[in-house]
Amino acid sequence: MQAEQLKQLIEAGIPSAQADVQGDGDHFEATVVSAAFEGKSKVQQHQMVYGSLGELMQGAVHALALRTFTPEQWAQQIR
Repeated sequence: MQAEQLKQLIEAGIPSAQADVQGDGDHFEATVVSAAFEGKSKVQQHQMVYGSLGELMQGAVHALALRTFTPEQWAQQIR
């Protein structure tokens, strides 16, 4: 599994998502920004990301560190 593949799956599975994924093939870090996260808890946001990856979380991806943001939260982060 490559970071670019995970990025594509996350962006395809979550409406309006923009993902940045880094990793070594087994362990990954992802920052995901999406308006679909509005009104959802961090747990719900992370569940959405895991859901977009489906079965990969059972084997091909051994570890995924997540940071999730709404567009508004992201705008505050990059200031």
